[in-house]
Amino acid sequence: MNRVVITGMGTVNPLGKNAEEFWKNIVANKIGFSYIDQFDAENFDVKIVGAVKDFDSGKYIDKKEAKRMERFTQFAVYSTLDALSDAGTDLKDLDPFRVGVIIGCGIGGLEETQSEHKKYLEKGPNRISVFYIPTMIANMAAGQVSMSTGFKGSNFATVTACASATHAIGEAFRKVKHGYLDACICGGTESCITEFALGAFNNMKALSNATELDKASTPFDAERQGFVLGEGSGILVIEELEHAKARGAKIYAEIVGYGETADAYHITSPDPEGEGAAMAMKMAYEEGGLSAGDIGYINAHGTSTGLNDKYETLAIKKALGEQAENVVINSTKSMTGHLLGAAGGIEAIVTALSLKNGIVHKTVGYKTPDPECDLDYCVEANREISIKAALSNSLGFGGHNATICLKRYE
Repeated sequence: MNRVVITGMGTVNPLGKNAEEFWKNIVANKIGFSYIDQFDAENFDVKIVGAVKDFDSGKYIDKKEAKRMERFTQFAVYSTLDALSDAGTDLKDLDPFRVGVIIGCGIGGLEETQSEHKKYLEKGPNRISVFYIPTMIANMAAGQVSMSTGFKGSNFATVTACASATHAIGEAFRKVKHGYLDACICGGTESCITEFALGAFNNMKALSNATELDKASTPFDAERQGFVLGEGSGILVIEELEHAKARGAKIYAEIVGYGETADAYHITSPDPEGEGAAMAMKMAYEEGGLSAGDIGYINAHGTSTGLNDKYETLAIKKALGEQAENVVINSTKSMTGHLLGAAGGIEAIVTALSLKNGIVHKTVGYKTPDPECDLDYCVEANREISIKAALSNSLGFGGHNATICLKRYE
C-alpha cells in the first residue's frame, strides 16, 4: 500500500483567497461574516452570510472562460491552480491518466438556476441560456479543473450534501493508497448565497437569525440557533509519498484513514444515537493503524445547530471512549460559516495546518455551556499542542457521514 501525503493547498473562502491568508486569519480568530448585500434582504429573517468578497478569478482564469463557469466552478479552478502553485509542481512528469480530479459539491449552480428560471418565467423557454445545463451541474467543477490542468485520471464529483468534500478527499486518498493514481486534486466547492437558497434553508429552521456578526455562529453553545450560509472552495494536492519525496516536496500532513457510513435514519436529522458518525471516526483512525488514544484533535462538523452539535458530541464519545475527555475539539464554522459541499475541504486544510504547526484554533463565539455538549471545544483561546493524529468530520443531509484521519508527517 502507498503512503499518501498532502503537498499543496488552495482555497477561496470568507477568510482568505489562499491557504496562507486563510490560516493567518484563522489563528487570529477573525470572523468572516458580513451583512447581506448581494440582494435586497429586507423580507428575510436571515441577515448574515459568510460571503467571499472581492473575488477576481483573473489571476488564473481567462475572462472569456470565466463567463462560461458558474461561481462554484471558478472557485474550484482558482483554488486548484493555487494549490498546484503551492505544491511547486504541475505534475506533468506523471502520466496524465495517473492524476485524478475528485471535487465534491453539495448543490451545484443554484445562482444560475435562479437567474435562468426567472428568465424562463418572464421570457419563455426559448430564452434559457444554451450554457445553463453545462454551467450548473455539480460535476462541472471537476470537469473544468481537468480541462484547466490536463489531468485525465479518475474524474468525478461526490454529491453528499455537507459531506461532499470529505468524501472526495477520502475517495482520492483510497485511489492513491491502492495504486490507481499517483496524485489527485481533491476537495470541495460551493456557491449558493441566493434568495432561493437562503429562503429554503431558513424555512427549514437551519439558519442563524442573529443580527450581530460575533453571535451568528456559536457551535456547541447552549444558545446556538443555526448555521451561517457560506461559500468558497478548499482544494488539496495529494501525492504518493515516494513521488513527493523524490521532487523534494514540502509535506503538510499524511492522510492515513477514511471512514464513510450512513445513518439510515432521517433526511435532515443526524441519528440521535450517533452510531453512524461514531463508526466513520473509528473506521478512519483504525485504517491508519491508530487507536483512540492517538487522536489528539478533532475538527468537528460543528454546525451551530441544535441537533448536530449534541449528536456529534455523543458520536465522539462513542468513537473514542475515555479518550473523548482528552481530545481537543473545535469548529472552523464558528469563523467561516457553513460552506456546505466545500466545508470538508477548508476544514481539511485547517486540520493539516494544525498538525504541522501544533496549533488548534479557538471555537469563536462560544459563551454559554450546554450540558449536552460537555467536551473540550477549545473555547478560551488557541491551544498550542503537539498532535500525533487528528480527525476531520463531515455529516450531510441524508445521513451521510465522512471522516478522514490525518497524521503528523514524520
